[in-house]
Amino acid sequence: MSNLANQEVTYVEKLSLKVENRNKKSYLFFKRFIDIFGATVGLLLTLPCLLVLSSFYFYGSNKGPIFFKQIRIGKDGKRFHIYKFRSMIVDAERKLKEDNILYQKYINNNFKLEQDEDPRITSFGKFIRKSSLDELPQFFNVLKGDMSLVGPRPVVLEELEEYGSKKTEFLSVKPGITGYWQVCGRSDVGYPERVDIELYYVYNKNLVLDIKILFKTVIQVVVRKGAY
Repeated sequence: MSNLANQEVTYVEKLSLKVENRNKKSYLFFKRFIDIFGATVGLLLTLPCLLVLSSFYFYGSNKGPIFFKQIRIGKDGKRFHIYKFRSMIVDAERKLKEDNILYQKYINNNFKLEQDEDPRITSFGKFIRKSSLDELPQFFNVLKGDMSLVGPRPVVLEELEEYGSKKTEFLSVKPGITGYWQVCGRSDVGYPERVDIELYYVYNKNLVLDIKILFKTVIQVVVRKGAY
């Protein structure tokens, strides 16, 4: 190949890279704008619901801290606290790890237990999980910048091992309140299938896909599919 041809190929490659970088920056800018706007509107619209739900933590068997926070792995491996309305008894995580048999079953069952066999979940917790109301405090995670409205579900450290050699790709984007895994079945879809679903979003992310996922999420929440 002549020097002139080589120069033309190099120019095209550089031009393509510039266009790709510009598109990526535009996507990230608009995605962050949608995150801030959506989380702010979401908090304002659900404020009465937040206040009502908070009141249930002042008496009865559910008495205790309003919020549950847990360390999750975010973009580029950054660790952060995810916030939820507490759906379990106080010190549930510690008590789970103290029961070796139950903890092993939790790991073997895709890092979850069925509600009927999980002694940690309160009656009130079953309701807010089934209705996805326990996820509302994650709007604060979005405003802080730890999460996005749409993205792969943030995982705990042990769960990250399920992604094997694809950890870097999985952690290349912000985790989301909702995502492609949620609209594909959520808790009904476990590992290793979940890895392929989450990575599909990572490789194909764009604003149109994000908007489609948000609309599908609303439908999923209304019909309460895959939530427990």
